[in-house]
Amino acid sequence: MDSKLVENIAEKAATLGSQILLGIIFFFIGAQLIKFVRRIARKAMDRVKAEQGVIQFVDSFIKAAMYIILVFMLASYFGIQTASIVALLGSAGVAIGLAVQGSLSNFAGGVLILLLKPFKVGDYIVENGGHMEGTVAEITIFYTKLRTVDNKTVILPNGNLANNSLINVTAQEVRRLDIPVSISYDSDIRKAKEVLIDMLQRDGAILPDRERIVVVDDLAASGINLIVRGWVKTEDYWTAKWRMTEQCKYTLDNAGITIPFPQLDVHMMNRN
Repeated sequence: MDSKLVENIAEKAATLGSQILLGIIFFFIGAQLIKFVRRIARKAMDRVKAEQGVIQFVDSFIKAAMYIILVFMLASYFGIQTASIVALLGSAGVAIGLAVQGSLSNFAGGVLILLLKPFKVGDYIVENGGHMEGTVAEITIFYTKLRTVDNKTVILPNGNLANNSLINVTAQEVRRLDIPVSISYDSDIRKAKEVLIDMLQRDGAILPDRERIVVVDDLAASGINLIVRGWVKTEDYWTAKWRMTEQCKYTLDNAGITIPFPQLDVHMMNRN
């Protein structure tokens, strides 16, 4: 009796072990097939020159959908009735809906982003709700990844991006460049404007067909605040800003125009 029981247990263990081994092999084959289908889909979208964000979104969707199908097939292989799984999910639909409502919102947000195109991969955006900013590196079915200027990765839910306001910094081909400059009250405003305008005209990044002006912006407590304004291509914005901010100092120095320090007049009163 005991020997038959041991033989029966050993037989069932061997059967179960073979099933698990075949299940692992089946899962490995399925995973490779999913990679193959994703690769074909990406190549097809590349041929029709789809946007990178669309390619990434569809790739993420295909991956998630096919892995769900693979899990159902494995469950059926191990004798679990898929109808029972569907019924269980249906009976727990309210609880599941509450649990995944954030994910569903993010999925819907991703669809809206692809349809309305407020930004695309490669754009530099500023998300006003959380004050996050960076270059869009990837758009997936639930999240959008940004790469910051110091090479950090910021992951933002698509639902937040779809529902909050944002600034697309690189949406336009050109940007206005404003450089604030202060000069002392003893300096000649006309001369300062003349030399700064000449600096704008000589800089190769400043677009010649756009407005180039220098205006008095404020009569401040310690000096006269000027605005040096020109237009540059979006990709040249930061290099032009840094270079011309430095050049403003050299230009004013060469013209003998003083950049003031904060000043405070103190009046001493003799009470004797």
